[in-house]
Amino acid sequence: MDMINGALVLEGGSMRCLFTAGVLDVFLEQEMNFSYVIGVSAGSMTGLSYVSRQPGRTRDVTIGFVNDSRYLSFRRMMKKRQIFNFDFLFGELSHELIPFDWETFNRSPQRYVAVATRCKTGQPEYFEKGRCSDLEAAVAASSSMPLLSRMITIDHKQYLDGGLSMPIPYRKAMEEGYEKVVLVLSRDHNYRKPPISPLQEKAYRRYFKPLPQLLASIEEIPARYNRMEDEIDRLEEEGKIFVIRPPKPVTVSRLEKNKKKLEELYQEGREEGEKRMEALKEYLNS
Repeated sequence: MDMINGALVLEGGSMRCLFTAGVLDVFLEQEMNFSYVIGVSAGSMTGLSYVSRQPGRTRDVTIGFVNDSRYLSFRRMMKKRQIFNFDFLFGELSHELIPFDWETFNRSPQRYVAVATRCKTGQPEYFEKGRCSDLEAAVAASSSMPLLSRMITIDHKQYLDGGLSMPIPYRKAMEEGYEKVVLVLSRDHNYRKPPISPLQEKAYRRYFKPLPQLLASIEEIPARYNRMEDEIDRLEEEGKIFVIRPPKPVTVSRLEKNKKKLEELYQEGREEGEKRMEALKEYLNS
């Protein structure tokens, strides 16, 4: 496998990561194999099938099972606080229905990292393939949205969505020494997070009161995200990073169930990946 000595950074966004899936499928078809892959939340899920070299798998899983209660269920969320059924996702779905190629994933020389938020500290932690005691749990933790999902335990520590503390880990990639850093984002260029609504804030404070550092990290989400987006704009303008993102506002919600809208977003990702390919190659070769 020819390897690009660079980092691929994948933002989360739940169902909005169909855009990311489209971009990564184009990368796979074009043999764009980055040596370091780091993903947050649904970005960590999408990164799995990129490293296992299975184009179309994220699309098939998401669109094929979005209306299957075994995969996504509001009833389960109310009963068990688990909007996504990770037991099904990493069990029957990945072993029998749409098999995940663990052999190729584990054999790949690519580094793969999932980002999750430690509940006790409110800080991001990084789980790398080959060094993590339970990578499936780490990806589940990275993708566990607050209030909609229960905490995931790894080595006797509890974790939630990586996006709560580190929505776009481009700085981590730079700290690892990579000079070429490619970001695939799930929001358009003009998007900035609005303040947390009073209703959400009340729910967070009630539920996470025993975890003050996590609560503080959650309340900081909009300001942190917007600072990162401003810095990403600056770094992109300086030619230090390369960014692929939706060309227009994304109307797909985090828990979107409209298959037509999901398919359109996936195709938009493919189109943008193909459109930006030559510019990406110039950036990598500069």
